Amino acid sequence: MNVDLHTHTTASDGSLSPAQLVDAACAAGVQLLSITDHDTMDAYSQLGPQSSLQIVPGVEFSSRWQRLGVHVVGLNLEPECARVREAVRAQGDARAARAEAIAHALRELEIPDLLEAARACAGGGVPGRPHFATVLVQHGKVRDTKHAFKRYLGAGKPGDVLVAWKELECVVGWIREAGGIAVLAHPGKYGLTRAKLRRLCAAFCDAGGQAMEVISGAQDPALTSWLGEMSTRRGLLASVGSDFHRPDQSWGRLGNCPPLPEGCRPVWEAF
Repeated sequence: MNVDLHTHTTASDGSLSPAQLVDAACAAGVQLLSITDHDTMDAYSQLGPQSSLQIVPGVEFSSRWQRLGVHVVGLNLEPECARVREAVRAQGDARAARAEAIAHALRELEIPDLLEAARACAGGGVPGRPHFATVLVQHGKVRDTKHAFKRYLGAGKPGDVLVAWKELECVVGWIREAGGIAVLAHPGKYGLTRAKLRRLCAAFCDAGGQAMEVISGAQDPALTSWLGEMSTRRGLLASVGSDFHRPDQSWGRLGNCPPLPEGCRPVWEAF
């Protein structure tokens, strides 16, 4: 089965609308899809009935663990569930506060207030750093979005504003209370040593986490094998996702996930 359980749309920081994403997933041969926008499930209200593929409602929540930003995907959630709506509202408030702080930091550098333009770029939603990067290009402040991150928005730069995300335990609890499956997202992308990644995995399990993304886009097969072994050892279900944001993203193409390592139990068996 061609499965992709981690994708993004214009409801957060993706370049395709929810309908366009579904069309692209169908064209790529995806049979089981989840749209997991950052801290929002607005994409699902924009979709009509689907017949050519199965969609599992999901979301990617930001959280905090030992001062590290950690993402947790919630799968098989009902978008209108009261617990989900409360969680999305809390995350949205934190994102809105960060957007205002980014705009303020840029104003301190004598850049005009870009908050409203960034909101428009986000389709009226809460803008993130990618939206500010686009607006900086539009205002002629940088050559391209890569330059925007290098100069203003990347790690350690003025627009790299920390967010007071909820603790990992709280976010996993939201998902569990809503009847969903909590998945540790792209564990290989946090820049952690193997020892610290084991500690993160242990903390995630202690918090009630149920699954791990053993495959996240194009990654080293040796890492996939190691993550597969760790997920099996910890009794975690195994998930796969491209982390798709846009069509020109070579490392995160829709439906381009290799098979899970032998011995892994696929998370979709629990749906």
